[in-house]
Amino acid sequence: MKRNSIIAFVALLIFVPAIQLLGQASETSTGRKLDAIFSQATSPDAPGLAVLVRQNGRSVFERGYGVRDLRSKAKIDAHTNFRLASFTKQFTAMAIMLLVREGKLRYDETLTEIFPDFPAYGKTITVLNLLNHTSGLPDYEELMDAFEKKNGATWTPEKQIQDSEVWDLLRTEKIGKFASGSSWSYSNSGYVVLGVMVAKASGKTYGDFLQERIFAPLKMSHTVVFQKGKNEVANRAFGHSKENGALHETDQSSTSATLGDGGIYCNLEDLAKWDDALRNRTLLNEKEFEPALVPVRLNDSSEPHWPAEPSDDNLHPGKPVAYGFGWFLDPLETVTGASSRRHQRMWHTGSTMGFRTVIERFTEGGGLTIIVLCNRTDLDAEKLALKVAGYYPPLK
Repeated sequence: MKRNSIIAFVALLIFVPAIQLLGQASETSTGRKLDAIFSQATSPDAPGLAVLVRQNGRSVFERGYGVRDLRSKAKIDAHTNFRLASFTKQFTAMAIMLLVREGKLRYDETLTEIFPDFPAYGKTITVLNLLNHTSGLPDYEELMDAFEKKNGATWTPEKQIQDSEVWDLLRTEKIGKFASGSSWSYSNSGYVVLGVMVAKASGKTYGDFLQERIFAPLKMSHTVVFQKGKNEVANRAFGHSKENGALHETDQSSTSATLGDGGIYCNLEDLAKWDDALRNRTLLNEKEFEPALVPVRLNDSSEPHWPAEPSDDNLHPGKPVAYGFGWFLDPLETVTGASSRRHQRMWHTGSTMGFRTVIERFTEGGGLTIIVLCNRTDLDAEKLALKVAGYYPPLK
């Protein structure tokens, strides 16, 4: 080896570790900044949150803050299981897509084709309409209210409404909220029905199908479709809400037992595996997964909007919305000085009794994923996640 080559080789040996150390130092600096943000969000002995940041397919920040509940004071960590709430919908959509690939369902198949005893208003509601919230199905919580006004108190946190009862409420109706495909309205009813559809098409329960076809193949060994009295959630975080300035356990409501719209419990460790599966197209190939990332259009090809009237499930009244299959697809717009940029992403929030959750997946470049799971409702998981995103490319 010539003398100049030896010098170059030695210089390279010195240079590469220096680059690695620089990267580690940068990550440590960013980690300290993120730690400061989340440490201020809660106290060590109060309900809190778990945070995961993944960049280029690698976890670069993973930490828990606060406690799982106020009784045990067990600390939140990467193994703590939170109720995902509507974050669940992407798993329900994946289950449907797997069944479509197997030929057991079609996107253009109607409710009455799959369930012949469903009322006539289901003749034009397709699987596609259910996935992208254009079905016009009545809101089952509104149907619950109407039923209880007529028949008295029926459901409580102890006696929760089940998927079969939601199904019965929908079957008593004669018309939907609007003609399928003519408008857009976020629909928990639609995803409960998709969960029932998974069971019908697969011949297994919704929970068993997800366990066998999604959780087990991905080694998401801590993830569970929770059914009270039928299974348990290990390392479980309990939900909390603030009342009169103090946090109290508010873990279950009368609607906490429905499955396809929000029944999954999961932790950061398993969600890192889910993120890998999405990144690597482990369960579905690129072509098979592509329909999930196509923003919905209405029957007249127009862009849909959130309903004008505010409600708990109406995040942005009157504004345009982009939704695929279990994912919001609205890009995030950032403004720097006089210029603005739109960052492509797939994302979803979850909001239920005692919990707030979010997953943000920015798909530009090597990819950036941020997951925030909170077991208290006074924290804004989405706002915290987007604040974190500002410390990493492509937003930095």
